[in-house]
Amino acid sequence: MSFELPGLPYKLDALEPHVSARTFEFHWGKHHRAYVDKLNAAVEGTDYAGASLEDVIRRSAQAGDSGVFNNAAQAWNHDFLWKSMAPDGGGEPSGALLERINGSFGDVDTFRKRFKEAAVGQFGSGWAWLVQEKDGSLAIVTTANAETPLTGEAQPLLTLDVWEHAYYLDYQNDRGGYVDTFLDHLVNWEFAGGNLK
Repeated sequence: MSFELPGLPYKLDALEPHVSARTFEFHWGKHHRAYVDKLNAAVEGTDYAGASLEDVIRRSAQAGDSGVFNNAAQAWNHDFLWKSMAPDGGGEPSGALLERINGSFGDVDTFRKRFKEAAVGQFGSGWAWLVQEKDGSLAIVTTANAETPLTGEAQPLLTLDVWEHAYYLDYQNDRGGYVDTFLDHLVNWEFAGGNLK
C-alpha cells in the first residue's frame, strides 16, 4: 500500500485573495506531492511498508532515518496545514478552545502576538504550532525543517508553514504579513478545537 497525496479540503482558489491558487499549485501540487512520491520510493520494500504515516514518522525519527523521516513528516505536516486553514477562517476561537487559550495565554490578543513572534522568529525553514501539552495547557512551539510535534508528547492543534515556498509568491519576503493574514482570515479554529483532548 502506497501513500497518496490527500486532496485539499477546499478548491485551489478558495482562500483567495489571501493565498492564491498559483501558490497552491506549487505548494500542494508540487511540494506536497514530491514529499509523498519520495516517501513512497523510500519505504518500498522496507519495514516501513504498510505502516501508517504517523507510525513511519515516529519510527524513522527514533531510528535516525532522515531520508524517510523528512518526507513522511513533511507529508503529514502539509496535510495538517491545509486543515488548519479555511475559506471562512480567522476571527476568534470559541468554546473549550477559547477557554484554554485564555487560561494559557491570558487572552486571544496575547496568543496572536506570541504566535506571530514565534512564526516570524523561526530562523530559516520550519513551522509554528499551537499544541496541547500533557497537562492540558496550550503552548506555542516552532519546529525546524520537517520536525513535527508528533515525535513528542504534545498534541498538535494547528500549524502554519513558514518555509518560503508557503508564502513567497503572494507575500514575497513579508513573513509577518503572511502570519497576520493567517490569523485574521484563514486560521481554522473549528479544526483546532476538534483536536483538543
